[in-house]
Amino acid sequence: MFAEEKDGIEASKLVDHRVAVVGIAPIINKQAQITNLTQSQLIAVFTKKVTNWKQVGGADLPIVLVNRVAGSGTRATFEKFGLKGAESADAQELDSSGMVRSLVSTTPGSVSYEAFAYLDKSVTVPTLDGVPANDDTVINGQWPIWSYEHIYTKGQPSKQVQAFLNYINTPHIQKTLVPQLGYIAIPKMQVSRDASGKLISEN
Repeated sequence: MFAEEKDGIEASKLVDHRVAVVGIAPIINKQAQITNLTQSQLIAVFTKKVTNWKQVGGADLPIVLVNRVAGSGTRATFEKFGLKGAESADAQELDSSGMVRSLVSTTPGSVSYEAFAYLDKSVTVPTLDGVPANDDTVINGQWPIWSYEHIYTKGQPSKQVQAFLNYINTPHIQKTLVPQLGYIAIPKMQVSRDASGKLISEN
């Protein structure tokens, strides 16, 4: 999230240093038998406009929402770009990514969302309007649910902090550690976003 999106923060006094990109995707319990959702269907699921997976082409199984806690950056990004600004309906809230995945994998009909680093075969990661959730589709702008990982400094960084920022942005770290941690390197992105969420082509 950008500092401008957080209440109570004087973003004008901060300097933004983008260090990585995080992709986020919906995850669904396998018994729901869902492999693709349109974005409209995704919004309907999380706002409880639909309450059974059969309403969106899946099994006859009640939908069980699992949310991240209010104020979570993952939740804010998912609601802004996955739900096009809609708020998810009230549901159980969890703070831990590992717990979210575990609960969705073992609770029939459940659905939530995770950063790409936490996706695995214990859950279904549906395509969205036919677009798969992966690094390549984030990089080229096809996958809409992603945000930056930021380091903010109050004013321009000191020499020591700038040296650390320079280190994080070296090709070695961006090509090795960043993807190892499940993030996408900034230099690989073919699109960028401003604080309003507007997508800008880098080509």
